[in-house]
Amino acid sequence: MPEDYAMDTKGQIPTNLRLLYLLEEVAKAGTPVAPSALCDALDLPKPTVHRLLSTAESEGFLQRDVDGRSYGPGHRMRRVAVNTLSSERVRSERLRIMKALADDVGETCNLAAPGRDGMVYLDRVETHWPLRIQLDVGSQVPFHCTASGKMYLSSLRPDRLDRLLRDTTLDRRTSRTLTDPAMLREELLRTRAQGFAQDNEEFMEGMTAIAAPIRDDQGRLVTTLSIHAPIQRISLDGLCKELNKLKIAVSRLEELVLG
Repeated sequence: MPEDYAMDTKGQIPTNLRLLYLLEEVAKAGTPVAPSALCDALDLPKPTVHRLLSTAESEGFLQRDVDGRSYGPGHRMRRVAVNTLSSERVRSERLRIMKALADDVGETCNLAAPGRDGMVYLDRVETHWPLRIQLDVGSQVPFHCTASGKMYLSSLRPDRLDRLLRDTTLDRRTSRTLTDPAMLREELLRTRAQGFAQDNEEFMEGMTAIAAPIRDDQGRLVTTLSIHAPIQRISLDGLCKELNKLKIAVSRLEELVLG
């Protein structure tokens, strides 16, 4: 079946494929989608779209946004995305790229994706050093005080960022954690401008990190690649000197994302 099937047969989508195309539209949008926009995109009747949305929401594939009207990916849809990214062939190549980076810089590398309440670790390659930070695959870390989280926040549209910061408690994790929304916004502007994020002992005492975005073919952040290390071994400035190596690894991982 051609990939542009849905676009060429508006209004003629078979019943058994309608929910799949609706989920595809939500994923493709990258931001919460209103039912009216889905009606237009799929050329389906309003009652049909509302019925499909109700089913997808009740089964956990979609969830309502904070406005109560639009819809974004739910926990089951995110799990499908993670499992797809973790297919053996793709994951083997991904880990090979990450291991080459970890061996080159001598520190742990993490791949993370935005979840509902924080960044979720999809993969990690450990350093050979006995002193390291243990954050297992599947761990969720805050947006506001981690390099990967700040990288994600810096990619959001102003209105999305406003809603997220309004509904998120900026918990203090260390003495360096940014808990003032205004100060965090300034940090996110710097992050966006420089193209990478830093964690200067903001999440854990004694740990620094840098992170860069992995983007899709539309320039949207899908995951982040980060390097983190204890300050006993390397300072934040020292870690930033490894930025070019991080960016090379990111370019190779983006090739995997783009297929």
